[in-house]
Amino acid sequence: MSAAVLAIVLSLFSAVAYAAAAVAQERLAARESGTGVVRLLVRGAWWWSVALNASAALLHVAALKYGPLTLVQPLGALTLVAAVPLGARAAGRRVRGVEWRGTALTLLGLAALLVTASGPEPDEVMSLPEALAVAGATTAVIGVLSRPGARPGLRHATASGFASGVASALTQTVTVAATDRSAAPLSAHVVVVALLVALFATAGLLLSQTAYRDGLGAPLALVTLANPLAAAVIGLSLLGERLQGGAAGLLLAAAGAGLASWGVVTLSRSGPATPAPVDDDHPVAAVLALEPGPAPCEPSLPAQRPAAPEHLTAL
Repeated sequence: MSAAVLAIVLSLFSAVAYAAAAVAQERLAARESGTGVVRLLVRGAWWWSVALNASAALLHVAALKYGPLTLVQPLGALTLVAAVPLGARAAGRRVRGVEWRGTALTLLGLAALLVTASGPEPDEVMSLPEALAVAGATTAVIGVLSRPGARPGLRHATASGFASGVASALTQTVTVAATDRSAAPLSAHVVVVALLVALFATAGLLLSQTAYRDGLGAPLALVTLANPLAAAVIGLSLLGERLQGGAAGLLLAAAGAGLASWGVVTLSRSGPATPAPVDDDHPVAAVLALEPGPAPCEPSLPAQRPAAPEHLTAL
């Protein structure tokens, strides 16, 4: 199995794991509306979602070891594609026509990108000055996008996508450098870049949570699109990655990116109009089974005064 094929397979498994975690978190949020973070820590369902996210992240790191950023990062859009049937099944409904259209557009766009982005196993890394420069520039962009103002959800979503994309690019540098047998696996270079990965991964998570406060539609699309864009820019400019096919390949990649973007936006806007009833007998719901909460108190009726005794009329 070639390195590119292995990267694609690992990315597919990573996308499915991320999608399953997203469905689990969505159901948990629906059933625990208003629950604080401390209370979630004692929920087994929440830890299942954390485990799924951790597994997906490890698979993503492994994919970055065998595939270039221009190949692995766009495949993150498959998370939305996988979440469509998983979410529909968990909600007890059928996949709708608009969701099938969004899935088809996304898959066609990704297929075009795979043709042009498939490359050899990555072997170049960012130097420490390059990594620090990327971190500084990204921090400045995030600061501008996170400033107070209009449409904070969309700006925070874009900042989240940039932060996550940069974290993936830095992760590839750490992975390649740490597995290079000609150098020390825990050099100062690797340690500093690993700290930057943790910083930007955390920033991406916090920014996405802020972006989703007013809904998932457009913010989710921006996160999904900004992530591979930031990673591709770094891969093409600093890591020696190239698109296949010359000018024709560049046009095909642009068309594929446009189709995938259209599909992602379609999927992100295709949520059900009304919430579906929760089916506790479903396998996913069984995993997310929560303790029943106390029944809401019904308003008590006002006390009635006893009726005055009727006077009997003497005959």
